[in-house]
Amino acid sequence: MPPKKRKGKAKKPPKSKPDQGDELAERYRRSVLDVAVLKDHLVLDAYRLALKTDAAHQAMSARDDLKCQIRDLKQALSQEKLDTKDITADLNRQYKTLQTDLEAKVKQLESRVLMLQTQLDQCQSDLKTEREQRERMEEEKDAQIADLQSKLDSMETQCEKILHDCMDSLLSHLAEARRQWEDESSDIHQEFKDMLSELGLNPQYM
Repeated sequence: MPPKKRKGKAKKPPKSKPDQGDELAERYRRSVLDVAVLKDHLVLDAYRLALKTDAAHQAMSARDDLKCQIRDLKQALSQEKLDTKDITADLNRQYKTLQTDLEAKVKQLESRVLMLQTQLDQCQSDLKTEREQRERMEEEKDAQIADLQSKLDSMETQCEKILHDCMDSLLSHLAEARRQWEDESSDIHQEFKDMLSELGLNPQYM
């Protein structure tokens, strides 16, 4: 409520001879007006003070609420920090455990790879040695086969020559034996004819 403006005293034209009763009445009226104005000012000041007091109470209440909220937020933040610290510690522990397990597995796999690589190298070396031995044996066998084949060919040639020589000799002996047999047969036949003739028999009818 805006304060009432005090009204300035209106200047009245001076009277030539003011009346004393009117002057007192005027003073009383003015005093009443002043009291009314003072009352209005007091009421206005009281209202303003009430507004300020209420605003102050509201501000204090808001401040207390804000303090409570800040305290709750600080407690929540502190608890969250503790939880975060616990979670971080647990995650670090899990990470270290996983890292340790992973390093152990990596070492184990590296050892296994090294062992397998060694076995593979040994197998490749054995395979190479076996292949070389097999190739050498095949070469030796091929050489033996070639030598045997050469000997067989030579033996076949010799056998054929011997066989031909034998056949030629046999045929020659057979021819000689036949010739001798034919000569002997002719002699025997002639002797038989002579014997028949001596006995008076004609050999043509025999």
